[in-house]
Amino acid sequence: MRNRRVGYTLIAAALLSSCGAPGVPLPPSLELPKPVTDLRAVRKGNKVVLNWTAPILTTDRHNIRRLGETEICRNIGAATKQCGSPVAKVPPAKTSGHSPQAKPEVTFTDELSPSVETSNSGSTFFYSVSVQNPYGRSAGLSNQVPVPAAPTLPPPNDFRAELTPEGVRLSWAPIPAPTLSGLRFSYRVYRRRQGSAKDEIAGEVPVASDSQASLVDSTLEWENTYSYRATVLTFATNRSVEGDDTPSITVVAHDVFPPAAPMSLQAVFSGPGQKVFIDLIWHPNLESDIAGYNVYRHGPGAAAVRVNSDMVKAPAFRDENVSSGHQYWYSITAVDLRGNESPHSEEASEKVP
Repeated sequence: MRNRRVGYTLIAAALLSSCGAPGVPLPPSLELPKPVTDLRAVRKGNKVVLNWTAPILTTDRHNIRRLGETEICRNIGAATKQCGSPVAKVPPAKTSGHSPQAKPEVTFTDELSPSVETSNSGSTFFYSVSVQNPYGRSAGLSNQVPVPAAPTLPPPNDFRAELTPEGVRLSWAPIPAPTLSGLRFSYRVYRRRQGSAKDEIAGEVPVASDSQASLVDSTLEWENTYSYRATVLTFATNRSVEGDDTPSITVVAHDVFPPAAPMSLQAVFSGPGQKVFIDLIWHPNLESDIAGYNVYRHGPGAAAVRVNSDMVKAPAFRDENVSSGHQYWYSITAVDLRGNESPHSEEASEKVP
């Protein structure tokens, strides 16, 4: 009987030894959202547009069940470690149901008052955001993004576009040149070709009392449609910020402008003892889109007719269809790539003995 009791005791001890001891209890999660790391800021005029991805995990890598408000922090002159008095608070972003591959994007626009711009004209704003939990606690600030604090100017009035042989001439009503220390201003004109999603800079002109309020866009490609808009840039400490834009203007760049008439035409007879011909030479046109030249000839009292069958590519032509005892008058026209033909050059004449 005694041996049976010893056996029961040993079995109980073995069972107890096989049970794991309870671990140290884990503290409850504080549910602090992970700080934002991808804050971006773009300023246009008096508006600063902030974008960031709302966190979906806590600092201890748990899924966030509920978010609190997000504080928008703006510090002047230097980065900061604390938000202080936020400029605004954004309601909680909806994070439930989002996977790490589909994080919610948040946007906020901070509108700067004229007094804030003017009083900090040579400084820099540093933006950050602080995402809180439902109890108003945060794990810290996001990355900080610098934005120029310089004031911007309104867009110029009476923005116009006119098609000319040199390109599109853009003009506007000038703005009085501001006298703000350490700042300079410049008009900038953008263009965008129809069907493209990319803006190009058509040109810049300084904002100054002695500068012209116009420019010519001569780098366009003819037979395309463009939209143009203008803005005023503020330059401060090697950084710039754009003001608001003028309304866009659409221009159909259809080239109906002929080249200039060729110049300095000369006609020279071949000379006695040679095959009869008259050589013509002239100065080449300087336009970049010249396709070639046409040669016109007439006799006394007759109308001029073209004597070349194919376009003349070089500024020279030999007329072998001449007869002794006759005098001929010649003129030249230039033709561009779109078939626009110039006025006739001044005439040159030569007599075949």
